[in-house]
Amino acid sequence: MRVLLDTDVILDVITARVPFANEAAELLDLNERGSFEAYISALTPLNVFYIARKAISSATLREAIKDLLASVKVCPVNDAVLHAAFAVDFTDYEDGVQHCGAVAAGLEGIVTRNLRDFKNSALPVFTPAEFLDHIKSQQT
Repeated sequence: MRVLLDTDVILDVITARVPFANEAAELLDLNERGSFEAYISALTPLNVFYIARKAISSATLREAIKDLLASVKVCPVNDAVLHAAFAVDFTDYEDGVQHCGAVAAGLEGIVTRNLRDFKNSALPVFTPAEFLDHIKSQQT
């Protein structure tokens, strides 16, 4: 299964947000083991760097983002995705851009802690815990 990991999930791992970091880290581990294909929006590394730069040194943050980019695929953000995000019924433009990028890339779902932000998604939306359960049920 090919899914988009929302920026909040990546922030959970990189900033070690309690109590969310363990599930997010497990998702990335399962991705690395080939249990599913993780994607992020092209916006995610930029947002993560901007948000986390006050809590984490620049060098550490750059290394974490480099490691992230080595383990996930990136949904491009182009003209079509940016314009499509205006046409979807999302309160937050950035979430709309992530959603439209996932749709344009042919992904099969979105993993986020903010289900409400993706309530109008054309794709199935999972919390990290729900997606972990889904992946584990597929492996048995």
